[in-house]
Amino acid sequence: MTVVSIKENIDRTFERMNDAIDSENLLESFTAARPTTAERMAAGKALRDKVSRKAQAQYEKSPDRPDPIAILEQQNLTRAQKLVPVRFARMLASPFAFLRGSAAVMASDLSTTPVTGMGVGACGDMHVSNFGVFASAERNLIFAINDFDEIHPGPWEWDLKRLAASAAVSVRFMGGDKVEAEEAAQAIVRAYRKRMQRYAEMGFLEVWYDRIDERAVLDTLSPKARRNAEKVMDKARTKGHVAVLEKLTEEVDGEHRIIEEVPLIVRETHTETGIPMNTALDLMLRSYIESLPTDRRILLSRYRIVDSARKVVGVGSVGTGCWIVLLRGIDNDDPLFLQVKQAQNSVLEPYVDHKLRFDNQGRRVVLGQRLTQGSPDIFLGWGEIADHGHFYVRQLADMKGSIKFNESEDQDLDGFAEYCGLCGWALALAHAKSGDPAMIAGYCGNSAALDEAIGKFALAYSKQTDQDHDALDKARRSGRIRVAALAMVK
Repeated sequence: MTVVSIKENIDRTFERMNDAIDSENLLESFTAARPTTAERMAAGKALRDKVSRKAQAQYEKSPDRPDPIAILEQQNLTRAQKLVPVRFARMLASPFAFLRGSAAVMASDLSTTPVTGMGVGACGDMHVSNFGVFASAERNLIFAINDFDEIHPGPWEWDLKRLAASAAVSVRFMGGDKVEAEEAAQAIVRAYRKRMQRYAEMGFLEVWYDRIDERAVLDTLSPKARRNAEKVMDKARTKGHVAVLEKLTEEVDGEHRIIEEVPLIVRETHTETGIPMNTALDLMLRSYIESLPTDRRILLSRYRIVDSARKVVGVGSVGTGCWIVLLRGIDNDDPLFLQVKQAQNSVLEPYVDHKLRFDNQGRRVVLGQRLTQGSPDIFLGWGEIADHGHFYVRQLADMKGSIKFNESEDQDLDGFAEYCGLCGWALALAHAKSGDPAMIAGYCGNSAALDEAIGKFALAYSKQTDQDHDALDKARRSGRIRVAALAMVK
């Protein structure tokens, strides 16, 4: 197993501050000189001598590459066994679905590729379906990364390469050819590179407060793509808690109850580990509340829990613990849905030389989201149930919207490259907030060298994804894995 270093950042102010807290020399850490923007950009550019931009095209299947099916099976050991066949069924839907569900496989592959050693808050599960619009605390629509289950300090290249590869895989299964696939991948890198140049020139607070809001999205799109984006945003505005209430519940004796849809939505009496649900909810609340500031505790305390159920979500998350909790405010028209998700170790953790200063994986997810997303959920929090693991909590739906891709069906690819550009922009913003934008910009440069290199990588990894998807299907045919019927998966 390859473990990479992410210690090339020359601005070590955060590490110096943490060390000073432990050694009681905190003031000195805040008065010490910082490298200038020009110095940081020059340091990033110098890293091209270590790893050329052309080298970022490299992907060759290692002779001792771990069996991708074995990696998935190892993950499944800690998941609800009755849901593992659902996970495999969803991953078999297409190579893109396989890519979505196999972040652990790609993390292993990425660990063998060249890296510059500059660290960021790496999402770990970048793909073109992991973006969308959601409501900020000010009730404005923001475009950003959606899921942070795998976030962990890691090389910036890994996120960018996985995102570019996902674009290439998506295009092929929307009826596009290799040229269109490479163009979509390059659109991501080009947007990332250009936006990072802009963030390198901005002040720290200016970067911190930057948002990709509705107006910013629409201003960057062509007329046709703008119309499609407006439809997504209009739909997102209707997706509040009341809309979810109408979709997921029915009224029984004057109160709403979550509608069961076995095996995807189930009102359980006990957790997978045998804890009665009321006991589990009590333990969850006690730990979760500790992570909330007082103002959020006051707000949450006004709601009353009405119902809860286990709900299968996503592709890669299938089988991990995931629950929805319905709470009632002043009346039935004032609902709040919270999602409680099990938090396991990030797929990136084994491959980087950086260790977190805390153990709770739910806290890792929450702090990573707060650092990189910019407008996090007001109910975002974490906790732990002793001997039963870590979790984090967020709102199930709060004006959320996203683009849906119809894999394996021909569809109009017009506008997809523009969407990819938005994804590249959002990733650049996340990395600028959590890493050193000047160093990254210095390495990326102003030419298309990096765009072309990672475009080539994306095509190569698209082929690898096809092969891995075929291997999973072979495992199904041989009986190595069990797969749920399509009618159960949806």
